[in-house]
Amino acid sequence: MRRENRIPQISADALLEIRNLSIDFGSPRGNIHALRNVSLELPAGQVLGIVGESGSGKSTLASAVMGLLAENAQVTAGSIVFERRNLLTLTHRARRSLMGDRLSMIFQDPMTALNPVRTIESQMIDIQHHEERRRSAKRSRAVDMLKRVGIPDPQSRIGNYPHQFSGGMRQRICIAMALLVKPALLIADEPTTALDATLEVQIIHLLKDLQREIDCSILFVSHHLGVVAELCDRVAVMYAGEVVEQGAVRDIFHKPGHPYTRALLDCDPGRIKQRTRNLPTIPGEVPSLLGTKEGCIFRPRCPHAFDRCVHETPGEYRVAADQIARCHLLDRVGMVAA
Repeated sequence: MRRENRIPQISADALLEIRNLSIDFGSPRGNIHALRNVSLELPAGQVLGIVGESGSGKSTLASAVMGLLAENAQVTAGSIVFERRNLLTLTHRARRSLMGDRLSMIFQDPMTALNPVRTIESQMIDIQHHEERRRSAKRSRAVDMLKRVGIPDPQSRIGNYPHQFSGGMRQRICIAMALLVKPALLIADEPTTALDATLEVQIIHLLKDLQREIDCSILFVSHHLGVVAELCDRVAVMYAGEVVEQGAVRDIFHKPGHPYTRALLDCDPGRIKQRTRNLPTIPGEVPSLLGTKEGCIFRPRCPHAFDRCVHETPGEYRVAADQIARCHLLDRVGMVAA
C-alpha cells in the first residue's frame, strides 16, 4: 500500500526511517523510475551502508534525504521520517533549518564541494550559522576540528584556499565541516572514491573514530565492499532502484540471501584466493529504468531465474533475525515472509 504525506509507525530507536519511497525523473523519453518502493531504517548511533553498482539509486536516495534532488525529480510515493518528522511534508524553511545542523553531508568530490574562491576559514565559519557565538569562537572550533582530522598546522592553514590542499586533505576538510556542527545524521556519498587506497583506509578510520566521539548516525554510500565491512553496522544492497537485501553486516557478508548480493561479493577483489589477470564481473548490464517492469528486476542477469521470476515481483523473506531479501528462491527453501 502506498503511503503519501503520512508518518508511518516507526521503531522507537529509529533516527531515520524511509518507507515505500518511489522517485521518478522526467525525461524526453518518459519517466525514469530511479527509486521504487524503497524502505530502510537507520537506528540512532549506527552506520548503515548502501551498496550496489553504478546506477542502482544510491546517490539518488542520499540526495532525497538531504532535499537535493534535481528539478525534474518527483517523489511519487512514500515518506522519509527523520526524528519523527516527515521531511517530504516539511516547509522549505523548516527543512532548511535542519541542514547543517541536525543533518549534514560529505560529498563525493571534495574539489566541487568546496568553494574555490573562498578560504577554508570563511567556509567553516559560515557552516556554523546556527550557532550564536562570536566569530573568534567559531574560528577556534574550526581550527580544533581541522587538527582533529589531521590537517597539519591548522592555525595558519585555515586561511588557505581549497586548491592549496591535496585531494586527501580536501576530503578531510569536508569531513571536518560536516561534523563541526555535531549532526544527528551524517550522509557520506562515496567520500573515498577519489582517494588512493592508503588515504581511503585513513579516512574510514577517521570517520569511525569521529562517529563514536560525536555519537551520530551515518548513511554511508559506497561501492567498496571492504570499506562497508570495516565501517558499517548494517548494509542495504540496491539494484536498479530497489533494495533487494538488507541486514546486519555479518549476516550479509557471511550468508547473503539474494543472488545479486552473492554476485557482488564474488566480484570483490579482497575475496579472490588465487592470482588472476581477469577480475570477475556480473554478466549483463543494469536494465533501463524507463517504463513499467514486471517480475524480478534482476531476472535477466540471474543464473537461478525461473518462470515465476518473469511475472511476479518478489516479496520480502526473512533470511536471519535481522536480514531480509527479495527473491523467489527463498520461498522455495521455506523462508518465512517478512
